Amino acid sequence: MSRFVFWRVLLIGLVLTVVAHPALAEAFERPPLPMVAGIPVDFILFGMTLVGVALFHHYTLQVAATGLTAITLYNVFFSSFKHGLGVAGFFSHLGHEWVVIVNLFCLLTGFALLANHFEESEVPKLLPNFLPDDWKGGFALLVMCFFLSSFLDNIAAAMIGGAIAQTVFNRKVHIGYIAAIVAASNAGGAGSVVGDTTTTMMWISGVSPFAVLPAFIAAGAALVVFGIPAALKQHKHSPILRDAPTNLHIDWARMGVVGVILAAAIGVNVFVNMNLGEKAESFPFIGVAVWAAIVATAPWRKPTWSLLPEAAKGSCFLLALVLSATMMPVEKLPAASWQTAFGLGFLSSVFDNIPLTALAIKQGGYDWGLLAYAVGFGGSMIWFGSSAGVAITNIFPEAKSVGRWLASGWYVVVGYAIGFFVMLGLIGWNPTPSGHAPAVESHATVEADSAAVVAP
Repeated sequence: MSRFVFWRVLLIGLVLTVVAHPALAEAFERPPLPMVAGIPVDFILFGMTLVGVALFHHYTLQVAATGLTAITLYNVFFSSFKHGLGVAGFFSHLGHEWVVIVNLFCLLTGFALLANHFEESEVPKLLPNFLPDDWKGGFALLVMCFFLSSFLDNIAAAMIGGAIAQTVFNRKVHIGYIAAIVAASNAGGAGSVVGDTTTTMMWISGVSPFAVLPAFIAAGAALVVFGIPAALKQHKHSPILRDAPTNLHIDWARMGVVGVILAAAIGVNVFVNMNLGEKAESFPFIGVAVWAAIVATAPWRKPTWSLLPEAAKGSCFLLALVLSATMMPVEKLPAASWQTAFGLGFLSSVFDNIPLTALAIKQGGYDWGLLAYAVGFGGSMIWFGSSAGVAITNIFPEAKSVGRWLASGWYVVVGYAIGFFVMLGLIGWNPTPSGHAPAVESHATVEADSAAVVAP
């Protein structure tokens, strides 16, 4: 299948739709959804897409694009969108989601260049002098990713962790360890309102930063559970280098570029969310800030532009899944409980965690710390379940296999469950009364993984 097949089919579908469905999307009340055996057809198409991604992992972009096309045309011709019918409803839907899509694309491609700047600086080659030279070195690297993502975007934390792993493990990184890098990067942001899109959404909607802080209890427990076996497996697969190479020439100018890009991402994220509130949803501030920093520093150290095609391909795969997920008719969640929160973690591994979080905030009655951990960490269980996972598989394409990811990184799933119940056992379920749920009507700006179909 041609890489441009999605755009061809979508263009044809839109032209036909203009003729067939001229309805406008104003003052729209969504009609009853077509069902098969009580299941909305949208979910069946999305489920088939996910199965296709899992089975045909060498053709993930083609499968995701085909699924998005099928879901779009189905809603255009036979069903409806959340905001209207036909082509008007489709463009209205895009009008609600474009910020998420643009932000994700900018971050995934931008942080791919950032990770390359970091690797080319040769600073990662110094790390064997500071990391333990046994399995504890691998675990220390996961702790580093965890720490970085508590104040930095989880995509960047995963990409930096992947670049370091490439160097210190002599480019022989086990898939189970790749999964652990993603899990550590997602876990670290769970307890911080600037560490993940989902927690930022809660913050914007009126949830106190201290309400999500206990998520670090669950995330820390999970890190120990999955981090130690991942580090042991990586040490057996390819031990960490004992000593840094001699005569290194550290390119501190590249490190300066890395610092400028990260400072732009963090600074804009904090400023926008503290000063604009829900208006932060109106423009892809973080993604634009990252690319502005990349372009501004290009005369200082030229980025490796040749990396962009592959990064863009991985980004388009995730965006196709995210956009498909936003069309799903998820308008209500089960009653708020720890069981529901626990289940949302597993759902986040295959479904966009941004609309799930928006629904949970609107519904209220959740323990925000447990919910933040569940939706933030849950996407780590499958490689395309978070934007961090999709980003890092651009470095390690061999990890683009659901079967190998689960078989090699099974301890991530175990870590999620144990972390959740450790927190539940220590501090219990402490929900906000349902009548005091913060108000939210639309998605917040996408992470700086997230989620993703997550997700990312």
